Amino acid sequence: MIDTFKSIFKVEELRKRIFFTLALLVVYRIGGHIPTPGIDGSVISAALSSNSIFGLFDLFAGGAFAKATIFALGIMPYISASIMLQLMGAVVPYLQRLQREGEEGRRKITQYTRYLTVLIAALQAWGTAGFLTTINYNGVQAVHMDTASFIPLTILTFTSGTIFIMWLGEKITERGIGNGISLIIFIGIIARFPEAVIDEVQRAFLGSRSFFTGAVMLGMMIAVIAAVIMVTRAQRKVPVQYPRKVVGRKVFGGASTHLPLSVNSAGVIPIIFAQSIMFLPSTVAQLFPTTDWVQNLVSVWLAPGELWYSIIYGSIIVFFGYFYTAIVFNPIEIADNMRKNGGYIPGIRPGKNTAEYIEKILTRITLPGALFFAAIAVLPWVLISKANVNFFFGGTGLLIVVGVALDTLQQIESHLMMRHYDGFMKRGKIRGRSM
Repeated sequence: MIDTFKSIFKVEELRKRIFFTLALLVVYRIGGHIPTPGIDGSVISAALSSNSIFGLFDLFAGGAFAKATIFALGIMPYISASIMLQLMGAVVPYLQRLQREGEEGRRKITQYTRYLTVLIAALQAWGTAGFLTTINYNGVQAVHMDTASFIPLTILTFTSGTIFIMWLGEKITERGIGNGISLIIFIGIIARFPEAVIDEVQRAFLGSRSFFTGAVMLGMMIAVIAAVIMVTRAQRKVPVQYPRKVVGRKVFGGASTHLPLSVNSAGVIPIIFAQSIMFLPSTVAQLFPTTDWVQNLVSVWLAPGELWYSIIYGSIIVFFGYFYTAIVFNPIEIADNMRKNGGYIPGIRPGKNTAEYIEKILTRITLPGALFFAAIAVLPWVLISKANVNFFFGGTGLLIVVGVALDTLQQIESHLMMRHYDGFMKRGKIRGRSM
């Protein structure tokens, strides 16, 4: 393990990518502490401390929402825009054509995602600004400006903050290591870890939580992390055979290999997408702060831990598990590539039958993986609501932290493998010249 870490910093390109990623993440954390003009962050934090919906949203925003900083909306508007365009890409012919146009098509879709992000961020900022003007905690108003000036200024501030976070995420993906958007959510959750641990230790020493309960919670966290790692790395290996070819006196091919089909091909994307959708009712409720039935729907029926919230949240995770797997894994394309190279699955005809066979396996193995992640994301809310556990220890936060960490480590490992491969090729060239 120590040698692996040493190798990371020996590879110049990988070292630059890691430092670049860390630098932009530091910028993101600094921006999360810059206050929005005209707002008393302490009043907002105190007023929202008992609200489970806003507490979960604040977890994804890295604590910026509770303090009403310039990054209060976080990266969720961008994720919402991505969801909408991906769903539309399945039914809108124009977007389908863009998806098939390669790099140029992806560039246009990215541009449309940015435009839609600005629109969604502006709407959310409008609703949030109106909601902040209604906060009054122990007779102290959260906003110290007149509404006519505060709302447009806050809309501009929050929207600009989201656009800047979006730019940071894209730059990390382009020039750094890992998925920039996922890492931004990851670092926001991790930033809450010390506070969550200190809070749990204080509760144990003050007697509000027994040491036995704390030990059980720690054991559950370790078990969840181990289970997530096992399921994330689990694969169904489909055997693939390539026939032998004789050219003159040389024999080519004849290899037996396998096609790795992951139980969780979508990674943590379904969790993030599902959570983004579950924030939609609370966002809409901010636009109608005086409508009782809307507030009742969000605070009672769709509150985290409630029955309907759990059913809808789990169902969306399963849906996006299948939806995103279909995007990243195309059985028809894989079957065509195998047929062109002479490969086949023993007992299965090449072409259409192979594609149907791969799709059948994917459908079967994706279901238990999606159900597992839905259960891990939903069930801990019972513990949170009944045992008053910190938000950080919920299943959603753990799933994202572990999933993003595994994905980033895999990318680092691939860079190291490429480095070893380049070194081997260089040695081969030197030997060839000397001979």
